[in-house]
Amino acid sequence: MKIVENFPRDVSVIENVWIPMSDGIRLAARIWRPTDAEQDPVPAILEYMPYRKRDFTRLRDEPLHRYFAGHGYACIRLDLRGSGDSDGVLYDEYLPQELDDAVEAIDWLVAQTWCNGRVGMMGISWGGFNALQVAALRPAPLKAIITMCSTDDRYRDDVHYQGGCLLNENLGWGSVLLSCATTPPDPDIAGADWRAKWRQRIDQAPFYPLVWMRHPHRDAYWQHGSVCEDFAAVTCPVFAVGGWADGYVNAIPRLLAGLRVPRKGLIGPWSHAFPHAALPGPAIGFFQEALRWWDHWLKGLQTGVMDEPMLRVWMEEYVPPAPMYAERPGRWVAEESWPSPRIGEKTLYLNVLSLGERPDGEDRMRLASPQTTGLTAGDWYGFGSEGEAPIDQREDDGKSLVFDADPLEERLEVLGAPSVSLALAVDRPVAFVIVRLNDVAPDGASARVSYGILNLAQRDGPASPSPMTPGRRYRVALQLNDIAYAFAPGHTLRLAISTSYWPVIWPAPEPVNLTLYTGASRLSLPVRPPRPEDDRLRPFEPPERAPMPEMTTLTVAPFRRLVERDLTTGLSTYRISTTGGDFGDAAVARIEDIDLTVGYTISKTYRIHDYAPGSAEATVEQITTHRRGPWSTRLECRTQLTATPHGFRIRGLLKAYEGSDLFARRDWDEEIRRDLL
Repeated sequence: MKIVENFPRDVSVIENVWIPMSDGIRLAARIWRPTDAEQDPVPAILEYMPYRKRDFTRLRDEPLHRYFAGHGYACIRLDLRGSGDSDGVLYDEYLPQELDDAVEAIDWLVAQTWCNGRVGMMGISWGGFNALQVAALRPAPLKAIITMCSTDDRYRDDVHYQGGCLLNENLGWGSVLLSCATTPPDPDIAGADWRAKWRQRIDQAPFYPLVWMRHPHRDAYWQHGSVCEDFAAVTCPVFAVGGWADGYVNAIPRLLAGLRVPRKGLIGPWSHAFPHAALPGPAIGFFQEALRWWDHWLKGLQTGVMDEPMLRVWMEEYVPPAPMYAERPGRWVAEESWPSPRIGEKTLYLNVLSLGERPDGEDRMRLASPQTTGLTAGDWYGFGSEGEAPIDQREDDGKSLVFDADPLEERLEVLGAPSVSLALAVDRPVAFVIVRLNDVAPDGASARVSYGILNLAQRDGPASPSPMTPGRRYRVALQLNDIAYAFAPGHTLRLAISTSYWPVIWPAPEPVNLTLYTGASRLSLPVRPPRPEDDRLRPFEPPERAPMPEMTTLTVAPFRRLVERDLTTGLSTYRISTTGGDFGDAAVARIEDIDLTVGYTISKTYRIHDYAPGSAEATVEQITTHRRGPWSTRLECRTQLTATPHGFRIRGLLKAYEGSDLFARRDWDEEIRRDLL
């Protein structure tokens, strides 16, 4: 990757600036801006997240914001209230207070002498969420946003629920946020009262996974912050970016279809990361693409960015299943509008053990998936690390109902969301159905292309759940994740249906027997015809960035993903041990420019019996450390989820140490009734 050190404008960096809120709380910001901005004011670009500007994202922030500042922008990396070095307590995601604070921060920015009154927002994940949500509030200075790896629908596409099923990532992410939100501010920024602020954070911290589990269906809690509730509220231009290996990609086609403002979508093969450095590749010169966007909307320059197709995506090709890819084979394709009138529909019928162009006579097939179905699924969303990608699906295929088409005689490209219409019955009031679309190579390897999940209690929608009547026949519709994929001649389309998907989702309360009516069920594929103009798309520039701060790795963390099966008990255990943040494989690292040693490790353990959903258990353990000279802190966080057919039990333990002394402790042990989940 090219490292750019000389820019059109010299850059000054302000390590911390306090931005006052109307209630007296101060938010901590780090600012990069052209040195001469006081004499020649510039537009401002705001990034607003809880992930600690001072340390955890410092290595990522510097190359990003210095790059834009060097091209004539003031870049502001702002810690949310209650996170990083900001005052207050972080009570939840995307609260009205968070969004109101952002509007106040924007007003503060435009009042600065170095700002010309025009503001953009950008961010990945949390920062992409609140960029959309603040845009819906329509602050006048906000002229455009870039939202990456985010969603327009907080219930339908986030780490908490999918298809009305509880994601195990709800516990995992909630545990990470608990650790992040209870880490102390840096005394070099917060001053002598840093301990009081730390104590307040710990004493008032909510147990985040519990908060979200109290809302198992799509109620007003999830409607808040979901811009799909009123796309018309967003009146500034939107550039939505994501990757096929990320869990948030479905939002991009919905945003393009629902918004009525100037908008663009970009989807690569990437995971939950910036496209200039994401895996799988190919990576692109994303900073240059973003600069074209900002120059057009914040400076009024003719960059050509809006003369190009609305949606540009990476059309993936088959690659042998592997737990990680450096690159995915494929090519860039584009559509002038979305939904595209060019996309057609191909229907295949689920006949006995086959997918056919025409339905055979109606028949029945029965299934009761082992609870371990899903161990080949990979992570709900990944960051490009080893073991995240779905591996060969044949193990899970063997635990599912499988329907194979005849080998293809010619290439078949799909772009959009495959869907199924299933005629089925189940023997329990609460049951799940999981549908996978796979590409089976001539050698038999089965690669997952897309998948969808549905809690059948939400067959009529997530806001109106009702139990299934055992034995009754239903027709249900299920949409799979959006994808761009080219099936090669000689390959076979496979549809696999199961009733469990561990450890992606929490299992149903009881084992489920499903009856599928073949001949009456069907698969619909969004087929994309060739587009000659794809060969003439403007190529992306190679990746480049500004220099990164110096980091010294002090301890390397072993990275492990292990699946163990005890043949005497029937229990299968899936263990993940890794690091986090932007420190690569470092468990402990020193950030040299602020003389700060930071440590972070996390382990996740998922355990279940093949035929006993009540045996399911998920545990997350983390250790976070900070050290500079005599100042030393450590957080130990452990969370665990178990369940019976009638309720969940969620436990948490947080211990905070200053040096070797216990500073504070929090314990949680709660039971929650299972509500059609």
